[in-house]
This record gives sequence, C-alpha cells and structure tokens, in this order.
Amino acid sequence: MAPEAVFGVPTLVEGDPDRVAVLLPGMGYVPARPLLHFARGILVRRGWTVREVWWQPPADPATDWEAWVMDQARSALDGVQARHVLLVGKSLGACAAPLAAERGLPAIWLTPLLGREGVVAALRRSQAPTLLVGGTADRSWDGELVRSLAHPYVEIPGAHHGLETDDPVESVEMLKQVTAAMSRFVQEL
Repeated sequence: MAPEAVFGVPTLVEGDPDRVAVLLPGMGYVPARPLLHFARGILVRRGWTVREVWWQPPADPATDWEAWVMDQARSALDGVQARHVLLVGKSLGACAAPLAAERGLPAIWLTPLLGREGVVAALRRSQAPTLLVGGTADRSWDGELVRSLAHPYVEIPGAHHGLETDDPVESVEMLKQVTAAMSRFVQEL
C-alpha cells in the first residue's frame, strides 16, 4: 500500500476501490500537514482508497477561488466510479462544498471558509453526512452559523485557523480531539 509520492500530482493510496476519499488542501496547508495526514491515516486504516490533491494555487489575486477549487475537485473526482466517495477539505479546500452538495457526497470540512456565501449556501443545502471542524480563535469560523446548520461539528476553544494555539502541547490535544471526531464520523459512514 505504498502511496504514489510525486509532488504536484495527487498521491494515491489504494484500498477498497468502492470507497474513495479525496483530500483537498488549503492555500498553504498541504496533505502532509497534521490534520490531513491523520485524516488520510484514518481512512487508510479503514480500507478506503485515498487520493491526496497537491496543488499550487494561482498567484493572481483576482482568482475566483471558489471556481478554481471546484475545478480542482472535479478533476480529482474524474474517473472515480466508487459507490462511496468522501471529500475532506481544509480551509480553501472547503470551497468544494457546492460540489459535495450537488453530488450528495459526505464531507469533512476542516476550518471551512464560512465567510464565503457559496460555501455557506452549499452547507445549508447539503443532505449528505457532513462534519464541520473549527476553532473559536479562527476568523473564518462562525460558531453561531455552524450551530444553525443541520450538521455535526467540533468547535475547539481557542484554536486558530490551523486548529492550533501557540502552545504545542495544547495543540496536540486539539489535534487528538479532531482526529477522534474524524474517526467516529468515518466509522459511521
């Protein structure tokens, strides 16, 4: 089960071809960073095929980020014929929420960009199982909005956008809490 490890190209860990998870990074939060690394570990342990997307976001500040992420997510899903597909996205990766809602895909959104209307609208209409995770010190997180949605969530007190604080030991405890929540969510799919 060795992954195809070519930087710039999706990394693939083959498991059950009928259960495929696609991991979408953030702007600077690559799949090797802790949240996505442990999401991958959970999925691989449970036998899923996991495809990590490694992208280089455009440098153009005028980029339509939601459209760009949707294109990246569609490309990652091209050819996936699995009966069960899961999206896991960190921050910018959660701009694929409209695709998840459109296709009825379950998703885990880590620090979703809740200031983007397209993301929030997609979360409101999504009927598939969806886990939202964020921290109270993250400007992108809106706990009141999250509680108004019909999805389970994990809100980490004091965590910033990386779901950490400046205390490494406290950050590891936060990572443990998020990892346990993701594990429970995947087990229930």
